[in-house]
Amino acid sequence: MHPNAALITRFYTAFQAGDGEAMAACYAPEIRFTDPVFPGLQGEAAGDMWRMLTAAAKDLRIEFSGVEADDARGKAHWEAFYTFSATGKPVHNIIDATFEFRDGLIVVHTDVFSFKRWAGQALGFMGKLLGGTGWLQRKVQAQAGAGLRKFQAARQKI
Repeated sequence: MHPNAALITRFYTAFQAGDGEAMAACYAPEIRFTDPVFPGLQGEAAGDMWRMLTAAAKDLRIEFSGVEADDARGKAHWEAFYTFSATGKPVHNIIDATFEFRDGLIVVHTDVFSFKRWAGQALGFMGKLLGGTGWLQRKVQAQAGAGLRKFQAARQKI
């Protein structure tokens, strides 16, 4: 197995174990992460997002497959099964990830999934109705960003 494929596998194995710290350790300090809910995270914020999500997860199950990597790039397919805490609704999110590497660490991580599908599951009727709109996506991004900033502030007090 290529070392970068092993790195991706280590990342998702840590995710399965709910170990956000081990996930963050797979990232370079200059990491750039983006997905439909957390666009444009850089540096410590990307690792903190995983720390926050794993700390809050109660019934999270992660499956991953299709791990491939070479010296520069990699990819994986992963699926998350969980209850969205804000609504109590079950979610099955299907994600395709791409990665770029430098010096044995991930420097760019992009997750792609259907926001409309996610919103329909996580938010129920209103998510199904408005999930295809930029308005709802921006609202969810703002709430997720505020939650991350609150998590980071609490973490700095420790």
